[in-house]
Amino acid sequence: MRGFVIAGTHSGCGKTTVTLGLLSALRKKGFVVQPFKAGPDFIDSGLHRIAAGLTSRNLDLWMCGDAYVRECFHRHGSKADIAVVEGVMGLYDGPLSTARLSRVLGIPVILVVDAYGMAESAGALIKGFRQWGSELPGCPIELKGVIFNRVGSSRHYERLTHGVEEVNLLGYVPRDMGFEIPHRHLGLMVAEEEPVSPAALDRLTEAVIACVDVDGLVALSTSTGPHFPLPAGETPGGEHVLAPCRVAVASDRAFCFTYQDNIDLMREAGAEILFFSPLADGSLPTGIDAVYIGGGYPELYAGALSQNASMGRAIREWAASGGPLYAECGGLMYLSRSIRAFDNHVFEMAGVFPFEIAMGRERAHLGYREVLLREDCMLGPAGQKVRGHEFRYSDIIEGRCGRPGRKVYAVTDGSGKEQAAEGYCYKNTLGSYIHVHFGSNRTVSRSFIDFIRKGRT
Repeated sequence: MRGFVIAGTHSGCGKTTVTLGLLSALRKKGFVVQPFKAGPDFIDSGLHRIAAGLTSRNLDLWMCGDAYVRECFHRHGSKADIAVVEGVMGLYDGPLSTARLSRVLGIPVILVVDAYGMAESAGALIKGFRQWGSELPGCPIELKGVIFNRVGSSRHYERLTHGVEEVNLLGYVPRDMGFEIPHRHLGLMVAEEEPVSPAALDRLTEAVIACVDVDGLVALSTSTGPHFPLPAGETPGGEHVLAPCRVAVASDRAFCFTYQDNIDLMREAGAEILFFSPLADGSLPTGIDAVYIGGGYPELYAGALSQNASMGRAIREWAASGGPLYAECGGLMYLSRSIRAFDNHVFEMAGVFPFEIAMGRERAHLGYREVLLREDCMLGPAGQKVRGHEFRYSDIIEGRCGRPGRKVYAVTDGSGKEQAAEGYCYKNTLGSYIHVHFGSNRTVSRSFIDFIRKGRT
C-alpha cells in the first residue's frame, strides 16, 4: 500500500481542489484510490467520494488517538492501490497538525502552494517549510513534493520554480478552468447536493493530468509499513450469536453528517443498518429497533421537513413509545419543537423536545468536545468518556417553548475548559449538539447495541 498527505501552506490555499483533482486523475489512470480527511470535517470527506468513488474516512488524532487512526488508515487503505490523505489548515498548524499526522501514518507530505500573486518568492516560502520540517524534534517531516495552485500560465509556473531546491516539483493546477465549489455558512456545499458537476470535475481532472506529474507523484508515495494493531482490549466486534439489531440511519441532503466509522462500528457490534430519508419518506422503516439521526443542514430544508408531517409524527410517536433514538446536532434540531430560520421564519419540527432552535448569522460554537457521561445512557455507563466535535450556527432557546429537561453530559473543550452541560434525554431518546466519534471509545458501539437489545427484550 502506498500513500501521501496533501498539505497546505494555510487554509484556503486549494488543498481540497488539488485533492479532488488528484483523486479523480488517479482513478482515471486505473488506480483504486482510498481517500482520507485529517480532522473532524464531514464536507471534504463527502466530496472525496465523488472524485474517488470510495467512502472517505476521517483521521482525527484528538478524537480517536494515534492507534485508532493508524488502524483505520491501514484497514481501509490496504484495500486500495494508493491512499490520499487531505490535510487540515496549514501543514504545521496546531499540536495535532497535518505534519504530526504524516508522522503517525509514516507517509510523505506533498505541499500545495497558492501561487496567486507570487513568482520567485515561492522558493523562499518552500525552503522555509522544508527546513522547519527537517528540524522538528523526534521524527522530521518528509516533504517530498510541491504542487502549485492557481497558476496563471506556463511562464508563471517557470518563474515559480526558480530557487526551489531539494524538493520535487510536481506541477500545477491552472487558475482559470471554471472549477469552483460553492460555499455557505458551514463551509463548502455537501456532496449530496451535487455541488460539483461531472463536467466541472472532468475539467479539473484533465487539467491535473496535463499539468501535474501524477505518475511521478505515485512513485514518490511511500510503501507504508506493517499493519498497526489496536492496543489490547480495544479490538472490535467478535462473533455475534444474537440476531442483529436493525438501526434506521437518516441519510439525505438534510442529514449527511454521520461518521462512516460510526456506521461500521455499529455493524461490528451487531447492527443491521437501514437508511431512510426524513425529507422524502413518509414513515420509518418497518421492523426497526432504533433510530440514528446525525447532523447536516435541517435549517436549509426546514420547509420540506416541516411539510413532511407524517415523518415528523412517526419520529415523535417512536420517541414517545420509548423507542431508542439517538440524534446529533442537525438531528437534535429536527427533534426540537421548531426551527427559527435565518429570516426569522418558524418551521415546526418533530417535537420530541419542547424547545425551539434559533439560527444565528454568527457561528455559535466550534471546537473539540470531551463528554463525561454523568449517568447511564445508550452510549455507556456513568463515568465513561467519549470525544467529538461541535460546529453550529444555532442555539436552543430555553423558556420560549419549554426547557430541555435532563442533561446527561458533562462537557469540556479540547483544552479542558468546562462547557455547558449537554446530552438531552427524553425516555429513550438522547440528543446533543456534539458529533461523537465512536472510535474515540471502542466500547460505545457495543453499549449502544446492548442498550437497544435490552429495550427489545
